[in-house]
Amino acid sequence: MNFLLQLLNGLQIGSIYALIALGYTMVYGIALLINFAHGEVIMIGAYTAVFTIQLFLANTNLPYILAVIPTVIICTLIGMLIERLAYKPLRNSPRISNLITAIGVSLFLQNLMMKLFGAQSRSVPSILNAEPLNFFGAKISFTTLVTIVVTTILTILLQLFIKKTKYGKAMTATSEDYGAAALVGISVDKTLTMTFAIGSALAGVASILWVSSYPQAGPMMGSMLGIKAFTAAVVGGIGLIPGAVLGGLVLGIVEALTKAFISSKLSDAIVFGLLILVLLIKPSGLLGEDRKEKV
Repeated sequence: MNFLLQLLNGLQIGSIYALIALGYTMVYGIALLINFAHGEVIMIGAYTAVFTIQLFLANTNLPYILAVIPTVIICTLIGMLIERLAYKPLRNSPRISNLITAIGVSLFLQNLMMKLFGAQSRSVPSILNAEPLNFFGAKISFTTLVTIVVTTILTILLQLFIKKTKYGKAMTATSEDYGAAALVGISVDKTLTMTFAIGSALAGVASILWVSSYPQAGPMMGSMLGIKAFTAAVVGGIGLIPGAVLGGLVLGIVEALTKAFISSKLSDAIVFGLLILVLLIKPSGLLGEDRKEKV
């Protein structure tokens, strides 16, 4: 029974990693850019949730889950702003320039939030208040179930958007060849902005799910979350939506089982050790395809 509970806990945290990893994998798959500022978008989303609840929802007796609306909006706008101000001017620059810029944006946002709100974490009331559910004799928190279901639904919707809509097909075409996409009338700039917007919106949902499980927000919280989500994207096969989800779930389960049955101090070491193992055996990730490039 304990193993089942830990497995569900792993699916919960893995679902959050998967949502965040989707942002990494979409941006990389289309712009060939590792957006290391993505973790800070989640951090800003968490602060948005905290202040929305404290300043508005707590005084109006409205359900706290409504904090998801301003959180997703703010995260989406922040993602688009980062793309416009930091990455668009460097579109034709060497990739190392984009990488350094991404790290710079990440550090800037961390220190900005620390300057504005202090280094201490801010607590937030429980967002999802509900009785635990009985699952084969085990008590499962309502938050765990909601996290898994929301991630599943959003992943399916994202896949349908990419495969069935003209905007999704434009994203696919842009990922294959910028020049060819522009020749057939696709606006590469708008497509890249839309990619950042969707990834950041998913990060906003992930931040709500995160503070539902761990009710606090701090200026450094996005750092480790971002690194683990990026690890998940690489393990699953960066650039692939199913790969990001698979990688997130695998990392979440490994982390939860390690904390429960081995040692909580070793959980991060084993998670990143898994990354090294996957890269040694299958450098393209679990679902990635090995592609030979002509030099």
